[in-house]
Order: sequence, then structure tokens, then C-alpha cells
Amino acid sequence: MGRRLVPLTLDNLPDLPNRCRACVFWELDPVSGEAAVQAGKPELEKEAWISAVLLEWGSCGRVVYVDEVPAGFVLYAPPAYVPRSTAFPTSPVSPDAVQLMTARILPGFQGQGLGRVLVQTMAKDLVRRGFRAIEAFGDARWEEPACVLPAEHLLAVGFKTVRPHPRFPRLRLELRTTISWKEDVEMAIDRLLGAVQKEPALRPL
Repeated sequence: MGRRLVPLTLDNLPDLPNRCRACVFWELDPVSGEAAVQAGKPELEKEAWISAVLLEWGSCGRVVYVDEVPAGFVLYAPPAYVPRSTAFPTSPVSPDAVQLMTARILPGFQGQGLGRVLVQTMAKDLVRRGFRAIEAFGDARWEEPACVLPAEHLLAVGFKTVRPHPRFPRLRLELRTTISWKEDVEMAIDRLLGAVQKEPALRPL
């Protein structure tokens, strides 16, 4: 089974699930997001957001393929690019962290460890770019795939709660102070995903 991870770009955006490709939950504030949906153009807003982040900040996601079939993705960016994050009761995201916005493994590919691989690959990218941590809002009452990730899953891949909440705790994964993560990222992931090409830091795609 061949696994391949590539940066998310406008070219492979169509490989995301239809629901995710047309979702602007994180990319717009609540009012603008609702307006985009009412106007019937959330896909255009999604493309515009990804284009702007790529140009200004660089790679903001990864897509994983299994035997060349899209199997899942992860999306992340500094909190300044994520308007919806300020609407959460446990906001704001720390200024030294990048926000893990959302991720999804498609049915048929779950239970293969791809979620952990996506998080590790994101961590590798951000360590190389000089960031200290990843933060995310988790859903403590998660029941089905949605824009907010299950808190239980985030805890399982190494995140720690930094601001508790009965529904939306904020969680954090330290990068530079967690040597085991750096070793895991540099060794195990390179071995598992040897075909992934390294990109220069902050290179616009």
C-alpha cells in the first residue's frame, strides 16, 4: 500500500470531500460564512482563502493519498488567518502557535494510522518553519465528522488541554520542547514517507 503526502494547493483542492471543499467554517467569521452560503459561493471563498494564505504564509495543509486515491487531509494556519477561532469560548489561540483547523480521514481508510501520520507531517513542517506549537479547539461531545475535531482524538495523538471547557476545550501540542516528537518526525516519517519532497521554508506554492 503506497502512501503519499503532498501540500494542499488549488490544484488538488478538488481531491477534498465535496462537503469540505465547500466549507468555510474556519476561513470566514460567522456572519461572512453565512453570507457566503446564502449567496451559493462557499467554494469560491474557500479557493480565495487558500490562495491568499499560500501567497502570504505558505503551505497550509496536506493531502494524503493511498495508492493514488485521496484518503484524507489536514488544514492549518496561524490564527490571524482563521477568523472563526475568535468565536470560541476558549479563544484566543496562543500567538506562538499555528492552529490546526480541521482534518479528516475518509471512510475506507480509517483505522490505518493516517490521522497520526497527518499530524506528524504537519508537525514536521511547522518545526522546520520555526513554530513552537500547534493548538486546536476540540469537541468534547463529538459524535460525527464535523469541522471541529474530537477532543479525544487530539489527546490521543499527543495534544494536552491548555484551557478546559465542557464542550470546546483548547488543546496544545508542543513542538520544540518535545524531543521525542522531533525524532519521530525526522526518522519515522521520513522512513515511512520517503517519497515526500522537502520544501524550502515559507516558499509560496
